[in-house]
Amino acid sequence: MGTPLAFARRPEELTAELSGEAPALAIVDLTATGADLGAVLDTLAAASVPVLGYTTHTLARHTQPLHARCARVITKEALTRELADILREGTAA
Repeated sequence: MGTPLAFARRPEELTAELSGEAPALAIVDLTATGADLGAVLDTLAAASVPVLGYTTHTLARHTQPLHARCARVITKEALTRELADILREGTAA
């Protein structure tokens, strides 16, 4: 796709990625365990980075409180199907 990607698996990695030019989009796994997703979303919001959150049908109700903090929320299946378009067009894809 020619789209540069960076992965942040720990808070310090996210902070490092945001220290330069803010990314055009952050894709966040809303089902991730062991992560303070509220803090992650706060950090991204403070940097004005739009967030595409993804979840599963099974956990959608559980992740619901985080949905409003994302520009868009889709299922993992939709992410797989639409990833090329999302990387090209952002959350509007």
